[in-house]
Amino acid sequence: MPAYHFERLARTPQSEQWRIESDTSAIGRVDLHFTGAKVYGTLVVHTSVPEGEVEDLIADIDSRLVSTADEYREDFVVTVWRGTEFGTYSEDEAADFDDDDLEDDEPEDDDDAR
Repeated sequence: MPAYHFERLARTPQSEQWRIESDTSAIGRVDLHFTGAKVYGTLVVHTSVPEGEVEDLIADIDSRLVSTADEYREDFVVTVWRGTEFGTYSEDEAADFDDDDLEDDEPEDDDDAR
């Protein structure tokens, strides 16, 4: 399994959004929603990620992002989507929008997830 790096894009009191990168490129995103004893995730991966690797990636997300955020959970439920990136949209039409713009408001405290 390739080494994955997680970069937090957004965080609220009950949820987080992470970009998933391999050593060579971005391969997906995961949104995590913490609701008491259950954690729900939506994992979106590029079409080039094989099914067996998706299962390993879910286990990695669980151990590195979910378990470290919440000491107790009964279940981690993940919905997986596979596709290609179409684009990122913003209401601010004057600016070119990219993922780096999302990081401006977030502190740089996600080093332990890498």
